Amino acid sequence: MDKRIERIVEWIEGYAENAGKETLVVGVSGGVDSALTSTLCCMTGLDVYAVTMPLDSRASDYKKATAHMDWLRDRFPERLCDVVVNLNKPFEEMRGSMKFMGVTQTNLHASANTKSRLRMTCLYHIAACMDGLVVGTGNKVEDFGVGFFTKWGDGGVDLSPIGDLFKSEVQDLALVLGIDEEIVLQAPTDGLWEDGRTDEDQRQMSYEDLEKCMRGEYVGEEKMARYEALRKANRHKMEPIPVCMMEDWDF
Repeated sequence: MDKRIERIVEWIEGYAENAGKETLVVGVSGGVDSALTSTLCCMTGLDVYAVTMPLDSRASDYKKATAHMDWLRDRFPERLCDVVVNLNKPFEEMRGSMKFMGVTQTNLHASANTKSRLRMTCLYHIAACMDGLVVGTGNKVEDFGVGFFTKWGDGGVDLSPIGDLFKSEVQDLALVLGIDEEIVLQAPTDGLWEDGRTDEDQRQMSYEDLEKCMRGEYVGEEKMARYEALRKANRHKMEPIPVCMMEDWDF
């Protein structure tokens, strides 16, 4: 088995033991990141709640998530609890209650981020009930390269097992573990947009080029400028919350 897989599984076990927890909670979207993360969680031997949360989801994404759940259940029947929580109704009720002071329901970016935060809330509710940990599914490019995640949404987690893996490494390890190639090789998407736009559509830059930029490889001035622009725009997500320090003032 790939040493990286052994390292991550042992690391999750060690973190859970130090935290005094025996349950892991992870969202499963139908993408490769959550497929790999949920599989690694199941390999620890800890109890795992794998949660699918339909929310204006494309039928193809839900189908892949369901297929991965079936695959996990066949491999880890003793430890896996697969859960489906439909969030369409609570999302629409919450958004519908905000018809005041000029707040609009038609801001697509706001809606996408709210969907991610609602899913985070669902995962933490389950984790609190089960005395467990919420496991993140972000990779190195998203979490530490260009901040391609929702602040306090999919960025709100207790631990990040694949946060030091490039997207290409995530795909490689997923194939090693036998995860469905249709999931591994599909065009990555966060599944938060009704038009089905991909990650590359949103960033206007491929994972391959982003990885090259992070490694210091030459990709041309235009792509490097785009990478730096993405990092600058999302830097607030990747840095600690600023605190107004009183000790610097002379009262």
